[in-house]
Amino acid sequence: MELIFLGTSSAIPTNHRNHSAIALKGFGEIILLDCGEGTQRQMTRARLSPMKIDKIFITHFHGDHILGIPGMIQSMAFRGRTEPLDIFGPPGLSNLIKNIKKLGYFAMSFEINVHEVTEGVILEEKEYSVSCCIAKHSVLNLAYSFNEKREPKFLKENAINYGVKPGPDFGKLQRGISVKVGETEVKPEQVLGEERTGRKIVYSGDTSPCDQMVKFSQYADILIHESTFNNSHRDNALETGHSTAAMAAEIAKEACVKKLLLTHISTRYKETKTLAKEALDIFEESCIADDMMVFEVKQNEP
Repeated sequence: MELIFLGTSSAIPTNHRNHSAIALKGFGEIILLDCGEGTQRQMTRARLSPMKIDKIFITHFHGDHILGIPGMIQSMAFRGRTEPLDIFGPPGLSNLIKNIKKLGYFAMSFEINVHEVTEGVILEEKEYSVSCCIAKHSVLNLAYSFNEKREPKFLKENAINYGVKPGPDFGKLQRGISVKVGETEVKPEQVLGEERTGRKIVYSGDTSPCDQMVKFSQYADILIHESTFNNSHRDNALETGHSTAAMAAEIAKEACVKKLLLTHISTRYKETKTLAKEALDIFEESCIADDMMVFEVKQNEP
């Protein structure tokens, strides 16, 4: 599973940072987190095809998080996409997509499934689930949590000891189906270990520090949190519904996450050493994300 940072700037893009967008490669899909202006080009640079995007999750409706959607949709249609596209976001998303479809002249070749969501579990797939919570920004902002589902470890030696031969019966037991060995029934619980914890990735969107984010991020493998400002602009951060790097680090520390990745950097910072230091002084597993950075989210222990 990989995270590809396509855009790490705040409201205005720079020569080195594009508008907000992150690609999550995992579960046999490409999932896009926000879609700022220029995301298509960034995907080309990262050698990712927009045609392979399965789902887009929008945190809020500020322009630097959504203005890449119209071009993305029109390019997909121009290239003859037929697979449906699922877009998730706050209430008002249906109206936004309806208006986007009216921009310019183009013919839609695929369905867009719009999902207006607020809080709780919003998606259940075979390999993962997605939850969201309301963060603390100047407009309604949703944070998202991607939670991997892992089956219990298959205890091969146990199965063999019960007389089960390698092959289809192994697969049945792993799927929770009992099998017959002669007159004896071997049940899944006899050959499966304890439940295994899957990977958890949390994306904050834009937010000031809040208790909801601490609770929502508990024990995450990865917390992607905005860090628009450094400590010298702390008051500005709180006034505008944003966070400093130190504030994000406090969230990570309190939530006991494994790794903090900081993004949404203000254009006033030509270099990020101060931001990095302020975060590292509080939470040593902190890292400033740059455009085109690829971060591998490693599997938890078996």
